[in-house]
Amino acid sequence: MAILFRWSLRIALAMIGLLIAGVFLIYYLASQSLPDYEKTVSLPGAIEPSEIIRDTFNVPHIVAARDEDVFFGLGYAHAQDRLWQIMLMRRTAQGRLSEIFGPETLQTDKLLRRLDLYSLAQSSVAAQSPDARRALNAYSKGINARIHEINRDALGRGAPEMFIFPTDVSPWRPADSLAILKLMSVQLSGHLANEVLRAKTSLKLNDPARLSDIMPDAPGQVIADLEQYSNVIPKLGNTPKTAQSQTADDLSPFPSVKMAGASNVFAAAPFRAAAGGTLLANDPHLGLTAPAIWYLAHLELTTGGVIGATIPGIPAVLSGRSAMLGWGLTSSYLDDQDLLIEELDPERPEYYRAPEGYKKFRSRETIINIKDHAPVTITLRWSDNGPILPGTHYGISEITPRGHVAALSWTALGSADTSFTAGFNLMSAQTTSQALALLKDYHSPSQNIILADTEQIAMKTIGVMPLRAASHQTQGRMPSLGWRTENRWKGRIEYAKNPEFIDPDGGILGNTNNKVSSGEFPEHMSFSWGDSQRIQRWKRLMQGRKVHTRESFIEAQLDTVSFTARALLPLIGSDLWFTSQAAPQGTLARNRKTALDLLAEWNGEMNEHMPEPLIFSAWMRALQNRLIRDELGPLADKFAHMEPLFIERVFRNIDGAAQWCDVIQSAKQETCDEISRLALDDALVWLAEKYGSNMEALRWGEAHQALHRHATLGRVPLLSYFVNIYQPTSGGDNTLLRGKTSGAEPEPFFNVHAAGYRGVYDFADPDSSVFVIATGQSGHFLSRHYDDLGQLWRRGEYIPMSLDLDLARAAAVGVTYINPE
Repeated sequence: MAILFRWSLRIALAMIGLLIAGVFLIYYLASQSLPDYEKTVSLPGAIEPSEIIRDTFNVPHIVAARDEDVFFGLGYAHAQDRLWQIMLMRRTAQGRLSEIFGPETLQTDKLLRRLDLYSLAQSSVAAQSPDARRALNAYSKGINARIHEINRDALGRGAPEMFIFPTDVSPWRPADSLAILKLMSVQLSGHLANEVLRAKTSLKLNDPARLSDIMPDAPGQVIADLEQYSNVIPKLGNTPKTAQSQTADDLSPFPSVKMAGASNVFAAAPFRAAAGGTLLANDPHLGLTAPAIWYLAHLELTTGGVIGATIPGIPAVLSGRSAMLGWGLTSSYLDDQDLLIEELDPERPEYYRAPEGYKKFRSRETIINIKDHAPVTITLRWSDNGPILPGTHYGISEITPRGHVAALSWTALGSADTSFTAGFNLMSAQTTSQALALLKDYHSPSQNIILADTEQIAMKTIGVMPLRAASHQTQGRMPSLGWRTENRWKGRIEYAKNPEFIDPDGGILGNTNNKVSSGEFPEHMSFSWGDSQRIQRWKRLMQGRKVHTRESFIEAQLDTVSFTARALLPLIGSDLWFTSQAAPQGTLARNRKTALDLLAEWNGEMNEHMPEPLIFSAWMRALQNRLIRDELGPLADKFAHMEPLFIERVFRNIDGAAQWCDVIQSAKQETCDEISRLALDDALVWLAEKYGSNMEALRWGEAHQALHRHATLGRVPLLSYFVNIYQPTSGGDNTLLRGKTSGAEPEPFFNVHAAGYRGVYDFADPDSSVFVIATGQSGHFLSRHYDDLGQLWRRGEYIPMSLDLDLARAAAVGVTYINPE
């Protein structure tokens, strides 16, 4: 027995020793790719000496005598800190994810191949200006120099992920950067998903008037009634009703409904600023990831220094400032996508119906290589209206009759796209008027840009606005027949007609993705806007002060008061306040009384330490589900987020919208007050099961955790603990400190879409400007810079945003001196 015990002990100790040795080996291999920022290195591709000064927060300040070497340095810095990220984004744009991830990403690859983004990016290289091409070439050489250094010096393959997903890394090319810019258009596009959902909802509703309740237009000019979708596409009786939407993988760039881009940007003229200089604040919202999509950098160009947010893979400061000019962006929600239904020739399926008769698709075969599986060959097809999309994308086949396919018209699908040149030129502009002129070349993704120089502020919608015929069947709001000439685009609206605001009398400009144009169709922007709520709170904050400061702009950026909660609670609870009877502790009736008492005294602040935001959010979620589930059935799952305008229309009974409160399947005529009470009980039961029955002990931050998930390792057991970042956060779907909730079980209130970058620029004292990103500069999970900025971001803190090189040197944690090889 003693011998058995001794051998068991020895085996156990040996296994523990092997486990410890394995952990140390993994750490050693992973740590080899940690960058060394303090060194002198000779690299191929450099023209003259340059230096990269890394400040305390690992922000690179890149200095060189030639602009080409500055962009070389940016490419090198991006590859040092985010090599896996840029290689992954390139593979996504190329439709080559399945080569390393296998069949799980095949559907995403098929979609990206059908859009043909990479070929369009290759064609667009020649359309860039000579200076822009030089920057792209130099930037590419910088990335390739880092790859060369990794191979030469055996630096752990450049990133830990490269050990887990080993693959050859091809040299970076200028087209790769343009492809990533086009990939951003995909991530910021929402009108395609919205068109399909509107068509599906139209088919579900017996009363066509109810469509304007659940998918309302932004308040403003009344839009004329449109036909039902079943009248536009008359052969829908032949539609395969069993079609299902594909499940998106974590690497898919295609946003779900309500998850396209969002942002806040606002500016003050000198006479509205206490210090007498212009002010500008920007916080663009995208899906939260680890690392963040943004990367802070300072480029010391011959035209002057620029500093701000870059996206690894793109050699430009996309939101930031120079000494003379600041710029910030929001998604404009310009309707730049149309889905057109193409009729196939029954005898020749390679032909489709066109105005002049049947016409052959333009087609090309492409091969998708799949890890550990046989390659897949697909045929790409294009009609005159654009690429043909698969029926699984957003469930398009559910609204497409048999013998038909869907084509996508989209401004991002241009083969001579000069958007990069416009962004590149913006960095050298000195005034708002210069910048506005340079941005004429910008195509996609459409944005609202706010500019502030030392004396003037301006806002302009940039990007190509498609021109539709006044007789368009659906005005671009739902799919239409592709062979009818009135549904085809007629060109573009000239740049001068894009919405523009220069030096407003009130001295304040801003946009929260709200409606910015009341232009009549067809010279309009959109029927679907990104915000109707945050803008109300922003207006109150801006008008509440005679003059503003950097601090007041920061306060607005971090404001957590929900206009939505303040507006809706008096409506939905009008007959519930203070009507509860005494009930024993722990019962539903007691919880209802406690919840209503808490909400009655609540000011609408979505604070992470309070219970009221969680009670309110759960109530609204349950209420909307009760209102729409019987009418829409499973389609109700697509409305995963509360629609404030819908709730308001129902409870104010606008145009008969209170009909939604009546449950169709029941004989009884339910009232909105009854549905409101039942929904509150639903929410309280759900909260008790998930968080406990003590209503006063609930905390919004526990439910509203910001989830920064690693795109490839974020769901891997054990590894996810090291690479994912969780943070309890304040704010919500409709606060200026926006934290869009997932809307999906098991964590419907997780914060998954928020401001990955925040910046506030003060031109009275430019070097007092501040910025921050949501995680850290490094993409290496062993680096102290992987999440060091994340805690500042969560607490609403910032770091200095200075162009002062002496200040950067004084706080440097390392300087890399680059010499030509």
